[in-house]
Amino acid sequence: MTENIVPSVSDFPLATSPEQQPHVFAAAFNTGDPDVVERVYEQAGVFISSPGQITTGADRREANARMASLGLPIEVRPRHVYVADDIALLIVDWTIAGTAPDGEQVDIRGTATDVARRGVDGTWRYIIDNPWGTATQAP
Repeated sequence: MTENIVPSVSDFPLATSPEQQPHVFAAAFNTGDPDVVERVYEQAGVFISSPGQITTGADRREANARMASLGLPIEVRPRHVYVADDIALLIVDWTIAGTAPDGEQVDIRGTATDVARRGVDGTWRYIIDNPWGTATQAP
């Protein structure tokens, strides 16, 4: 039997192109490990935890952990990627849907408006992660 092996936080691969960033975020989110999710953000990056609510640092980590605690995977479908030098605007449709561990039906979806930047190490990280860009429902 093959075991699913989750890479350690430091080994988790980051995006090497802006088109990969939404998929890397989803893979990090789907590990359920908030420390892995933190790797896809710049240190000063912001996460819009609910419409109009900006979170950074430990609050950003906690907000992502709350979303992941639903116990359901996120699915992403990049719609547009616009790149100017080392900055990218990402428009991404996303869905978290299914039956949560507590038996509750979950159906959260939206179209994120995100900004990523290529770092000196050549990898891309979010500087702004706004999943509620055109959300149809917030948790």
